[in-house]
Amino acid sequence: MSFFYLVLTLYINRQFPSCETNFKTNDNNMRRQQFNLLITSLLLCSWSFVVTQADPETHLINKGCSQYNATNLSNFYQNLNTTLSDLKSQVGNKNKHFATAQLARGENPVYALFQCRNYLSNSDCSACFQVAAAQIRNCSAGSNGARVIYDGCFLRYESSGFFDETTQLGNGVICGNETVNGATALTSAAQQALRDLQTATPKIPGYYAATKTPFGGNSIYAIAQCAETVTESGCLDCLKVGFNNINNCFPDADGRAFDAGCYIRYSEESFFADNQTIDITPFLNQGGSSKKRAIIGGVVGGVAFVVILLALLFVWLRLNKKPKRLPIGDILGATELKGPVIYRYKDLKSATKNFNDENKLGEGGFGDVYKGTLKNGKIVAVKKLILDHYGKMDGQFESEVKLISNVHHRNLVRLLGFCSKGQERILVYEYMANKSLDRFLFGEKTGSLNWIQRYDIILGTARGLAYLHEDFYVCIIHRDIKTSNILLDDDLQPRIADFGLARLLPEDQTHLSTRFAGTLGYTAPEYAIHGQLSVKADTYSFGVVVLEIISGQKSSELRDDPDGEFLLQRAWKLYEGERHLELVDKTLNSSDYDAEEVKKVIEIALCCTQASAATRPTMSEIVVLLKSKNLVEHIRPSMPVFVDSNLRPRTNNSTLAASSTSNATASPSVLSAR
Repeated sequence: MSFFYLVLTLYINRQFPSCETNFKTNDNNMRRQQFNLLITSLLLCSWSFVVTQADPETHLINKGCSQYNATNLSNFYQNLNTTLSDLKSQVGNKNKHFATAQLARGENPVYALFQCRNYLSNSDCSACFQVAAAQIRNCSAGSNGARVIYDGCFLRYESSGFFDETTQLGNGVICGNETVNGATALTSAAQQALRDLQTATPKIPGYYAATKTPFGGNSIYAIAQCAETVTESGCLDCLKVGFNNINNCFPDADGRAFDAGCYIRYSEESFFADNQTIDITPFLNQGGSSKKRAIIGGVVGGVAFVVILLALLFVWLRLNKKPKRLPIGDILGATELKGPVIYRYKDLKSATKNFNDENKLGEGGFGDVYKGTLKNGKIVAVKKLILDHYGKMDGQFESEVKLISNVHHRNLVRLLGFCSKGQERILVYEYMANKSLDRFLFGEKTGSLNWIQRYDIILGTARGLAYLHEDFYVCIIHRDIKTSNILLDDDLQPRIADFGLARLLPEDQTHLSTRFAGTLGYTAPEYAIHGQLSVKADTYSFGVVVLEIISGQKSSELRDDPDGEFLLQRAWKLYEGERHLELVDKTLNSSDYDAEEVKKVIEIALCCTQASAATRPTMSEIVVLLKSKNLVEHIRPSMPVFVDSNLRPRTNNSTLAASSTSNATASPSVLSAR
């Protein structure tokens, strides 16, 4: 008996070091005292046992490693170790369940994000991080991106910013292999619980909710969680995808859906304590059954009131000849638009100090852009559109608002809202402190971009265009890709802006026939000459922009030297002579870039500017080519077509490419606007 007490005491002392017992076995009285002390210790430590019992939920449900490696392993590992150490400190020392870290030192920046399920204790969250950090290092040496998803936590790092991504990585679902009695009841209860979570979670601070839903004597436990760095609309979009995927699990007793920005789980078994549920009723915007009559009456009365109000408003607008309000509707049958705020004109006027020239950020053919500070202190970019004498700006305005309001990507500028008052048409965008790329290539910031920064701008722009062409629900052709329409955020990452000329390409068409509209120096020849518009027109413009980024030379200006060539002519001649590197901007130090990588990017740019649109790669193919580590052998661009300023194509030959006898001989990017 004494041995039993001794073993039990040693076990308790080992498991509960804070609950000390001093077990002695000399006599019966002492044993009784020790037994009483043991019982007391068990009672005192029972709550501590419940709270501190380790369960970090480290069941691995997904792992992914980038197929591309960092270029400088020493620099990469230093940055990775520092960011993971930063995350560890935030999770362990500051007891955070969500943390981000980044380090852009050198040529291999690292961005990292960690998130625990909110129901985990601080110690379990820290333990889950330790497992995730060890697992994520199992990717192939130097992999520049990776992610691991566990039941209890999520860890990801990348070589570029991704914190606002929601469904960029694709999505997945894992279903259980057991069903329960009353499968129909379980399916119904679980679907309703997940629908409610889908609706409520994006509205809850922290983007997390947990519920317990009774059914047939049992309960469904469910959670939904989004990364805290995404937007409310991004969270909702991610949860919608997750909900559709997890529906495939029913009638299984449990299921999980995961994506880049969110996680959903349901189970018949409890995986969090009952006292950790959240009342999501206030976020559902719906009443109970006892209020049905009031709701029905309110709806009927409300509809009648709205109809009368709309009729009166319609008559008033017709009498006062006010311009038509922007219909917040759909694009080619798409779902209702979300997001854009309708700003008051007087607020924007005040924010820009009456559109004072001191606040002007830039000028363009479709309007001027001003820096504005709203009443809440938020800094925005305010674009005041110019109404042309043809009165076509309403369509222009409507086009830009509709398109951008539903476009969300880290390399596309975000439209915050708009204003329509009288003849005024105003767009409000997120503010980019570094303004546009052309300032860094040809303006006051000339020479301040190193090669790594230029490469990141090229890759980011390609990703943004690939999203517009292939990943958005309808294909969008930008039509005006140029350096002044590429803005740079605080980290010098690119954001494509100004969708005023954008056109939609129906699914059953490969191109549109339309009147030319664009900017001299960037326009594809088949579009400028024949009006044939396709996504390959954007590809061509992208190729020209890449050559400008590499060379620091404007495409529409003659080089100030004896040859006097335009950029595309010069790039092709140097490529033919295998003298690629002579194109590189002289402000770049040759020791700061890899010669083979620069050659590859130049050849990709020339592939984008080939005469035949059909031979140009798609933007998604360009992204793959850019991210490939070595020079791609099959990149063999054909010679671009050179076009006179009067839009007549000229013969393709080397003599023409080198000719400098006439200013009328121009690259295909030097075209008449009409």
